[in-house]
Amino acid sequence: MKIKTFTFNPIMENTYLLIDEESKVCIIIDAGNVYGREDLLLTNYIEENGLTLRRVLNTHLHLDHCFGNGYLAKHFGVKPEASQKDEFLLATMKRHIAMFGIDADVEPQPLGGYLSDGDVIREGSIELHVLEIPGHSPGGLAFYCPNEGVLFSGDSLFQSSIGRTDLDGGSYADLVTSISKKLMVLPSETLVYPGHGGTTTIGYEKQYNPYL
Repeated sequence: MKIKTFTFNPIMENTYLLIDEESKVCIIIDAGNVYGREDLLLTNYIEENGLTLRRVLNTHLHLDHCFGNGYLAKHFGVKPEASQKDEFLLATMKRHIAMFGIDADVEPQPLGGYLSDGDVIREGSIELHVLEIPGHSPGGLAFYCPNEGVLFSGDSLFQSSIGRTDLDGGSYADLVTSISKKLMVLPSETLVYPGHGGTTTIGYEKQYNPYL
């Protein structure tokens, strides 16, 4: 599996493109593209590499992680999937755009399907296990790929930090518990791709994360 990272929108969110190089199918995790130049950058990469977009997944539905869902649904015909527990956040997008002072006119894209703890997503050789990690948002998810030893943590876990819990439906206690029970039990060498910033490992966070 090849992982291509794009950093989009004013909040510097990481959008991940997962590619099965043999079948040329791909999955997008957290489409943060909000401006035309970002749409074009993502589209050109997919089309110039002869890829077929199969799934659009969301770790959660805060605005910076789902800005691009509408564009991808329209351009590629692939609707986003996320936890039903976060669906209410789509209605807050306009308010949060104003609150964060972002110059963008984006309509929230309805979900095309729901994801729950224990689901397994398979496209080509890509296999992702869905983990529920509530706390940053009520329906926060992480996607774990055991074959590759990688985790896409969304905004739950960062290098030496964890996600904020002061937005709608957030809970510090739930987040710490979720991370401890679901993420810290993964192999120490697991490489973590977070929603913002650089990568880390589970082993590093076990030893150095002051919040855990």
